[in-house]
Amino acid sequence: MKTETTKSGHTDPKQVYEDRRDGHLADQKELEATDARFATTRGLVFLVALVLSWFSLVDGSLPPLWLLVPVGVFVALIVFHSRAIKRLQQTKRAVDYYERALNRLDDRWHGEGTTGSRYRDADHSCSSDLDLFGESSLFELICGARTRLGEDTLASWLTTPADTKTVKERQQAIAELRENIDFHESLALLDAEVHDDLDQNQLREWVAAEARPIPLWRRIMAGVLGLLAVLGIVAWSAGYGLAPFLIVVLLEILFFATMVREIRQIIGEADEAGSGLAILSQVLELIEQQEFTTPTLSNLSGSLETEGHPPSWQILKLRNVIQTLNNCLQNQFFGPIAFLLGVPVHVVHRVETWRERIGPRIPEWLDAVGQVEAFSSLARYSFEHPDDPFPEVVEESDGPIYEADDLGHPLIEAEKCIRNDFRIDSQQRLIMISGSNMSGKSTLLRTVGINAVLALCGAPVRGKRLKISPFVVGSAMRANDSLQQGASLFYSVISRIKSVVERAGQSPPLLFLLDEILQGTNSHDRRVGAEGIIRQLVKDNAVGIVTTHDLALTEIVDSFEGHAVNVHFEDHLINGTMYFDYRMRPGVVEKSNALELMRMIGLNVGDKPSQG
Repeated sequence: MKTETTKSGHTDPKQVYEDRRDGHLADQKELEATDARFATTRGLVFLVALVLSWFSLVDGSLPPLWLLVPVGVFVALIVFHSRAIKRLQQTKRAVDYYERALNRLDDRWHGEGTTGSRYRDADHSCSSDLDLFGESSLFELICGARTRLGEDTLASWLTTPADTKTVKERQQAIAELRENIDFHESLALLDAEVHDDLDQNQLREWVAAEARPIPLWRRIMAGVLGLLAVLGIVAWSAGYGLAPFLIVVLLEILFFATMVREIRQIIGEADEAGSGLAILSQVLELIEQQEFTTPTLSNLSGSLETEGHPPSWQILKLRNVIQTLNNCLQNQFFGPIAFLLGVPVHVVHRVETWRERIGPRIPEWLDAVGQVEAFSSLARYSFEHPDDPFPEVVEESDGPIYEADDLGHPLIEAEKCIRNDFRIDSQQRLIMISGSNMSGKSTLLRTVGINAVLALCGAPVRGKRLKISPFVVGSAMRANDSLQQGASLFYSVISRIKSVVERAGQSPPLLFLLDEILQGTNSHDRRVGAEGIIRQLVKDNAVGIVTTHDLALTEIVDSFEGHAVNVHFEDHLINGTMYFDYRMRPGVVEKSNALELMRMIGLNVGDKPSQG
């Protein structure tokens, strides 16, 4: 089948996803038929075994050795059937993965991804206002990481703007991974357990502490006592009595009593460090199999190169040792045997020598995993939005600039997303937006902010073109009064604005987004206060957007000597229905829709003014 392309010349993601889903569906049907055949065959072999058992054990006409035939066949069927079931489960996961991928393309992805709610920070300059985390957030749309490391890295990139050099390097890495669909699929289909309680960062903390290998004399003592325990059992079975064995057990109890606290502490710490090692080992193995070309990805891959066994093997080895350690204390069958043989001492030593020998490499490995997963998430996002370009990121030394054509919001359905051109720079430092309720003012602020976040983390943006310099985005959009904190709405508003103002005057420059500035106070105080705040921001080299319902505030623009402009959004009332086109227009809005909206929902706010 010929691969279709989009208008931008990229591979059509929908066709790719549908073809792969259909291929996995065909495999699923075949494997389901194989599963059914295995189940039927196992049933028939079991019946044959019953018949042969009757003739062999009851009737006596067949030698008992005949029973080995159906038993052997049945065991072989179990082995091959389990492999078929595993392939079937893998195929079902693949079908589900591509169904969810197609849902993302159709804007039906809400509630299907990782929300990243743990990264919400009320004190962050913009993450809450721009819906970076939480349900139906940018993080949920983008994230495809399988480890906490990848999630942490992606969240960090979304909340911390990178410099120009770093952005360009990330763009190259994302472009390389963009159409590596096999890698994205393999990462998504890794079968190790993943849930919120598994945090590989605990491994980083564990290896940072000093290792405590068990002294040689203790290991020798444990080995000698273990050997004596075995000899005691042999002596007991040979008829020499139980006393030698009991003496050895008593000595072992005394021996372990001198170090039980240390062993339990080491086991507890190792158990915490073992959180999520299975998926970490699988992700490492997948990365080790890749051959990257861009410098950033090549360097990350190179950091995993070691003498001897690769990182994935080392992590899996640690996981197995920690499991053995847990079995020594928790397994009711293995625990007593492990105690008699002195196994806990030797296993604890293996854990601590692993920490001592491999631990120094762990931070580098974990960083590599986190970054590769973050790159994979952004590359998948780029592949699924083929018409979204990478922005042109320029040095801030040339002056702040944010210049976009057909800029749209990435979280709004494509068919409903209205786009606008936008420009702000060292010459046009302030845009004052007036307009009626629900006309699109706040959406424009969020559109500008969220695309700045995408651009400065290295991702493509929702627009035809974007030229941008590094910014810190500071917003004051969502403010609420608080009964718990005893804060009024106005106090919440000015507190938020204060946090934005405090971020100005630094490098990179501040891009401020102030929605309904100083709402909650009278018109005079709002006019004076808003002008003072905006002047302070512009003085500190910040640029930005302010929205308002108070048309008196639009007069501020005239005092900025050509460095500010008024724009507006408007509505149209047709046959009692309010229509919005969400198009930004120059100048100040000339009408308000507040009374009309109140009348439309049934509030009695007086008669309409006469038209005469």
